[in-house]
Amino acid sequence: MRSGVIAKKLGMTRLFMEDGRQIPVTVLAMEGCQVVSQRTGDKDGYNAVQLGAGSVRAKNTSKPMRGHFAAAKVEPKRKLAEFRVSADNLIGVGEEITADHYFEGQFVDIAGTTIGKGFAGAMKRHNFGGLRASHGVSISHRSHGSTGQCQDPGRVFKGKKMAGHMGSVRVTTQNLQVIKTDSERGLIMVKGAVPGAKGGWVTIKDAVKKPFPESAILPAALKSAAEEARRAADEAAAQAAAEEEAARKAAEEAAAAEQAAALEQAEAEVEAEKSEGGAPEAPEGGEDK
Repeated sequence: MRSGVIAKKLGMTRLFMEDGRQIPVTVLAMEGCQVVSQRTGDKDGYNAVQLGAGSVRAKNTSKPMRGHFAAAKVEPKRKLAEFRVSADNLIGVGEEITADHYFEGQFVDIAGTTIGKGFAGAMKRHNFGGLRASHGVSISHRSHGSTGQCQDPGRVFKGKKMAGHMGSVRVTTQNLQVIKTDSERGLIMVKGAVPGAKGGWVTIKDAVKKPFPESAILPAALKSAAEEARRAADEAAAQAAAEEEAARKAAEEAAAAEQAAALEQAEAEVEAEKSEGGAPEAPEGGEDK
């Protein structure tokens, strides 16, 4: 079991795929999702990591929380959440998780606080049909009707669906598919709707009703590891370019040496021909008397 992430809901849009399909997606932004604290089995009795996301001014943070963030050497965070993990998937304090933590096609569970609707009637809150429009009903067309039986049991059962406060509750939407991720901008795009209003904070976890993906990054997709990999790739590319440049220079030098050798040989042949052609020929008839 690995850690989830904290993200902010930016809104909904659609993505046009290469095969012509258009998929409605919710755009989630990861704003500096860092590990603030750890929970270990020896000290706390369970294994977990506390993540923080977003930014907030230090003057708007309480003094105990400022000390908490200072101990982790991270900037004050606006949202904190704790994720249970296995002992071998603990993440170091101060590490930052990127959007590559999830990949295209993976299923996730997203939890958020739904939009509050205030005091709502039974028709809106529980999809009741309401009373009849006529036949004796005068001012109770949208009421919920009877709420119980007679003298027995003589009370209204607990949990009866009635009018009351609607929304502003914690809801988890399961098995949402990740359509696209953008690690540079910290964006995760999932198919369908996500509970909560624009600008609200949500938590993203691996889907519990789907098998754990084999290609998932353990313990997490860390920014430090990505930077190290990018640095190693840049060094390898630079080394390959240097080797290629050295090979090119060596080839040029070899070609120049061959050309110089060929030129020297040609000059030697020309000199030899000149020396042979310029020697005096002996007379055939002997010396004149």
